[in-house]
Amino acid sequence: MNSKTIANGILRAVAIMVGVALMAIFIYKIRSVLAYLAIAAVIALLGRPIVLFLRRKLKFPNTLAVVAAMIFMLSIFLGILALFIPLISEQSKNLSLLDIDTLKTDINSLYYQILDYFGASTRNVDDLIEEAKIEENVLKGLDLKFIPNFINSFINTLSNFSVGLFSVLFISFFFLKDSKLFQNGMLTFVPDDKESNLVKTIDKINGLLSRYFAGILLQLFILFVIYTIALLIVGVENAIVIAFLCALFNIIPYVGPLIGGAIMVTLTMTSFLGEDFSAVILPKTLYVLIGLAVGQLVDNFFSQPFIFSTSVKSHPLEIFLIIIIAGLLFGVVGMVVAVPGYTAIKVILKEFLAENTFVKKLTKGL
Repeated sequence: MNSKTIANGILRAVAIMVGVALMAIFIYKIRSVLAYLAIAAVIALLGRPIVLFLRRKLKFPNTLAVVAAMIFMLSIFLGILALFIPLISEQSKNLSLLDIDTLKTDINSLYYQILDYFGASTRNVDDLIEEAKIEENVLKGLDLKFIPNFINSFINTLSNFSVGLFSVLFISFFFLKDSKLFQNGMLTFVPDDKESNLVKTIDKINGLLSRYFAGILLQLFILFVIYTIALLIVGVENAIVIAFLCALFNIIPYVGPLIGGAIMVTLTMTSFLGEDFSAVILPKTLYVLIGLAVGQLVDNFFSQPFIFSTSVKSHPLEIFLIIIIAGLLFGVVGMVVAVPGYTAIKVILKEFLAENTFVKKLTKGL
């Protein structure tokens, strides 16, 4: 092996590493677009059976069937949002937002009951606040510039949400209208001798992800039932809506259950605001916490292992690491799409690099 061969090998390796780095940067920069495509693909996957039913059973034209399916799914989404209006109204009533004096009285009563239950005194708390100089620190750190900043942030968020919603609906329409659109687009980048591999890959990904999303729906339904039972036993109003909201947060891996649990506990306590803390609020909150614990135990030891092993053919530890990495790179959206994306990558590797030793071990059993 001469020096020229070695130099060419080094240059080739450097070029590959630079190419991979540039590709990673490019993917990071267009992560929002990739998220839109992923969400649209999921919507198309869920809406495809509706379109086929309208076309085959009711003889709808293809475009009309797609429009009807999207209106149906959008109506379900808006209907779910409408479910939360009574919840917001009830919580507003419980917090006495229209009666500031009553609200102050309820909060003060809850404050004194908590102190009394834990054996503390208001004097001790006041001394602690004075020693920490909380009021002084808050006043020093108070900057009224946060008001316009908050307004600008809210407007930007609303604008980004509107753009994202329009993009997802637009892409979903064409994915549903032409089920082979994505496949045909991918075929343009694949050599002719690899087209059959790509078709098999897409079909296998569709099958695995269909089972995965069916498993997710089962997971959310089980949590919804457990949470509903716990809230109904306690006697919380709008128990079904609260249970649905908290179960829905489970879509976000690891962080979602914590957010859902905090919301459930908070809404439980505010539902009984003004009642005796030790006799009513604390016992009911503990019962809800028990319901949360049961739901998470069932989810972690039954639902998730079942979904990961039977649908995406991956080990739970493997999934955990992928979700953490995706979360660090792409945030919450990355955590949500990590498992479907990882599954698609494994299928692609298995079809196109089946002889590679590492790929064989990674995709074993897929």
